[in-house]
Amino acid sequence: MDILDDILDTIDLKGSLYFRTEFSAPWAVTVPKHSQAARFHFVIQGQSFICVDSHHKVELNAGDLILIPYGSSHVIADSPKEKAPALETVLTDSGYRGEGVLVLGNGRQDHSTQMVCGHFNFRSKAEHPLINALPSYVVVRSGMRAQNPLLDNALRMISRITYESSIGSNAAIKRLSEVVFIELLRLGIDENGPKKSLIHALNDRSVGRALSLIHSSPEYPWSLDALASEVAMSRSRFAERFKGLVGKSPMLYLSEWRLQKALALVGDTQCSIQQVANLAGYRSPSSFTRAFQGRFGMPPKKYREEVRNERSS
Repeated sequence: MDILDDILDTIDLKGSLYFRTEFSAPWAVTVPKHSQAARFHFVIQGQSFICVDSHHKVELNAGDLILIPYGSSHVIADSPKEKAPALETVLTDSGYRGEGVLVLGNGRQDHSTQMVCGHFNFRSKAEHPLINALPSYVVVRSGMRAQNPLLDNALRMISRITYESSIGSNAAIKRLSEVVFIELLRLGIDENGPKKSLIHALNDRSVGRALSLIHSSPEYPWSLDALASEVAMSRSRFAERFKGLVGKSPMLYLSEWRLQKALALVGDTQCSIQQVANLAGYRSPSSFTRAFQGRFGMPPKKYREEVRNERSS
């Protein structure tokens, strides 16, 4: 099984495009906090400065991309700034109606900063150690692009399509942005931190095999002994290695992944609560409902109702 594919399908990764920009100095915008989203800004032309959480200041030039995984509030501007008008104010004052290019300043294209700005949505309440271990922001520059042709090609295609007015250009940019996000996860963004350990876990012969078993059959009554036996390791060595790479014990990872799968089944299918409980490895609907409410703060029926109301609104 492709574990990364299973993770991204379960948390329901989807790219969304905010707008394409043409900003001429002076300009600055405060992008508000957005939970369950990872924001990105990709500079096509010119220069931009990003201030994340009022203290991380990053300079971006043409060809650079910044990913802000946790939807943190941040300022984008023509020079380093910690404060700027709110995005909603800027959109209202500019007359932008959600289509075409957002223009600020004198409109001189040859001196403007042109960007593609958007975000990646995740299922409400969904999470995974692979996403949680991302740093507060990630910058993709020419060096990383040169070493990773697929990533570079996706960004080049976004640049090429950005200012086309042809049918489907926005849809193409959304899908390509998803390719960029997935490729960053595959490559291992923070080579010295926990993110790299998680990539190692997926590729590790023993831990990767255990993860594959869990993801292939989350409903199976796995025990620590059973998983250790499957990967031909002692119970203690397996538990230690798994936790060292994944950051959680095998049984905690299993229980949390079962609930993430259940979250997807409750939100996306017509399965009864008993069917979901069975598919998620719970012996009874009542024990499943208690675990679901303890983890997500509401019973599964309430979560299903909220998802349906949100989709119909």
